[in-house]
Amino acid sequence: MLPVISWINRTFEAVVPDSSLTSEVKVHKGRIVFAAALATIGLGLSACGSDKAGSAVPAPASPPPSSTPSSSEPTENTTPAIDDDSGVPVEGDVTAPGTKLKVGDRAVLPFEYTSKKKGTIAVTVTAIEKGTEADMAAFGEKAKGLTPYFIKMKVENVGGTDLSYASLKLGGVLDGGTGTGVVLIGDIPGKCDNESAPTGFTTKGASYETCTLSATKGSPVTAAEFDEGDEYSDGPVVWTN
Repeated sequence: MLPVISWINRTFEAVVPDSSLTSEVKVHKGRIVFAAALATIGLGLSACGSDKAGSAVPAPASPPPSSTPSSSEPTENTTPAIDDDSGVPVEGDVTAPGTKLKVGDRAVLPFEYTSKKKGTIAVTVTAIEKGTEADMAAFGEKAKGLTPYFIKMKVENVGGTDLSYASLKLGGVLDGGTGTGVVLIGDIPGKCDNESAPTGFTTKGASYETCTLSATKGSPVTAAEFDEGDEYSDGPVVWTN
């Protein structure tokens, strides 16, 4: 992927190094979208009883008292669970919006790459490393004065849905708690390799490692955030050093 750099506003200018072509691109804060299709199946639960055969007897003058259910009858399951078909966890299984974590902590998060392909992932930010201005040379003139930061992470498939070829990006957070205001598309090979999910990222427990490139002029990047989806857009999950 060719590296591109821009600054967040109502629109931003995407610039490809060594080219005079520019284009206006709308910025949407929001959700990661995913590439293949998954049908969400609603599960229905019903109970049925059986008729008991026996000899006919006169009807009682008044209804008999309700009998106590036997221990063999099924009871309601109150243990939170992940729907096996959609891979989407019920409330209580994921890390709550607004949660503050430390680098090295694991967060379980709802994940959507397209509207038809989604599931649940676990993200562990393993490091937030500072690079040098020279690392940004491939991004051209607009990168002058920018210091890169490498947000490294491990991503796990928790829901067991097919999330192969997905791409996850976390945002850099400045020391004061705000975003960097810089959008970077690309990576720095050997220092921050932005990897997509592998072909086998389709089963529970599958994992891979990747890196998000962030950059700033001035204040250091001291945290990373997941802010995809309506709830997390208002209350990101944040990992700090």
